[in-house]
Amino acid sequence: MTDTMTKPAPINHWLGGKLTPGTSSRSAKVFNPATGEVQGLVDLASRAEVDAAVAAAVQTARSWRTVPLSRRAEIMFRFRALLDARRDDLARILTSEHGKVHADALGEIARGIENVDFACGIPNLLKGGYSEGASTGVDVYSIQQPLGVVAGITPFNFPAMVPLWMIANALACGNVFILKPSEKDPSASLFIAELLQQAGLPDGVFTVLHGDKEAVDALLEHPDIAAVSFVGSTPIARYIYQKGTEHGKRVQALGGAKNHMLVLPDADVNMAADAAVSAAYGSAGERCMAISVVLAVGDVADGLVDAIASRLPSLKVGPGSDAANEMGPLISREHRDRVAGYVGSAADQGATVVVDGRAQTFDGNGFFLGVSLLDHVTPDMDAYRDEIFGPVLCVVRVPTYEAGLKLINDNEFGNGTAIFTRDGGAARQFQFDCQVGMVGINVPIPVPVAYYSFGGWKASLFGDTHMYGPDGVKFYTRTKVITSRWPDPAGSRVDLGFPQNR
Repeated sequence: MTDTMTKPAPINHWLGGKLTPGTSSRSAKVFNPATGEVQGLVDLASRAEVDAAVAAAVQTARSWRTVPLSRRAEIMFRFRALLDARRDDLARILTSEHGKVHADALGEIARGIENVDFACGIPNLLKGGYSEGASTGVDVYSIQQPLGVVAGITPFNFPAMVPLWMIANALACGNVFILKPSEKDPSASLFIAELLQQAGLPDGVFTVLHGDKEAVDALLEHPDIAAVSFVGSTPIARYIYQKGTEHGKRVQALGGAKNHMLVLPDADVNMAADAAVSAAYGSAGERCMAISVVLAVGDVADGLVDAIASRLPSLKVGPGSDAANEMGPLISREHRDRVAGYVGSAADQGATVVVDGRAQTFDGNGFFLGVSLLDHVTPDMDAYRDEIFGPVLCVVRVPTYEAGLKLINDNEFGNGTAIFTRDGGAARQFQFDCQVGMVGINVPIPVPVAYYSFGGWKASLFGDTHMYGPDGVKFYTRTKVITSRWPDPAGSRVDLGFPQNR
């Protein structure tokens, strides 16, 4: 925590294997969300700084791509061990700059480490195919090669996990990586950079370049950036995809969400209530996989709303540094006020405010907001239509499974969804019927394990591939097919005909 009389600490770029002050003379404030105090000033890169960083990365890419697979895997194994050993240190950084409680930060890191685990198997993951004797004396085989210099633009809500979604596969595949983290909580990326260096990653293979829209646009337009990965809101994801592809890049841009949880009348109400509370309010609702809408089918609604409401008074909201707390502050004062506004607008538009988080008071100047529960929400209300990204749970009452499914499928987003039921047939039908990329059956936050891939449908994803796992390897490589023949020189002759199998 920074004393109010102490000058905020500078947060520099990571270039060529060391912390490097910016030259743009521009910076942004980094707050401690639990106190409201400015604790750092992060450099914001200019277009010229981006150009210089990319030029250096291009030079490094030529040598890194030739490093043997076994060596890259060895570095990933060491990096994984360092992350494991330094979990608490990294979690404290997340708590300080993002605000999430320590236990939640540890969970984020654990899921990030899973992606490093996957990347440790890169020698197996990059095996190509081979067909002997595809034609007389002809063999055909495929190889996967790195793209070169790739970039990642990551959000504030998971400052360690989301970069690890990208970094592990990209580096293991032989690419050089430039990370532009959120300027709201940038220090986790520098911690990761130091661990990669300690693991033996050559200087220059991984770069952290802080910045705002100027840096983002420079990365999207730079001709030597081959691919861009992004996670954030849908309007920005759409912009990243359009601008990146216009400049000839491969782009995967994951956008926003409005995740529904369909609760059938036969569901275990206590189990569903526990799940709804956990998935709606964890990390102060600042998760793209948070449940923000409960669709209560038929007569399950009254009991379910009562069960959810009964659990809320015992939730402990406060600074993430206190192990007793279960939910920390929101990322900024402006975002907290925006989220609170949805509670007020829902009431004005006819919803029932069962629990009003605005009524909870907190000491100090932190960006805290209590949890809110809204009942009798309808699809025309702002609280239903928009991605709130805060500790607000909406309950929409629907008469039937079909009515609930229609709301899910009609929504512009298709990131995650869940069904709670004891009926295996209904659950199986739901997994086929719903137009959503990630589905949970009695699982409220269905984030895939690292050896699958993460990503939604519709306005939640722009691009052809999902994040991490097999799709991550596919995204960060391109396939080359070689057709070879080593004939007997005595049998060589001129043949102007089109090549055929004979």
